[in-house]
Amino acid sequence: MAFDPEELPVKRPGHEVAPVPLDDLSIEDIEARIASARAEIARCEAAIEKKKASRNAADAFFRR
Repeated sequence: MAFDPEELPVKRPGHEVAPVPLDDLSIEDIEARIASARAEIARCEAAIEKKKASRNAADAFFRR
């Protein structure tokens, strides 16, 4: 069977969250990481909603 690069999954930058060993972190440090992750999730969700609104506006404009 020949190697087909088209079958490889596409990796996009910015999709990974770098894991760190949690055993060496304090409870406060872990809670801070969670808060930071939640803030980033909220930021991403807001960006998605903004992009959806733009897409919907464009779709509505170009529909006849």
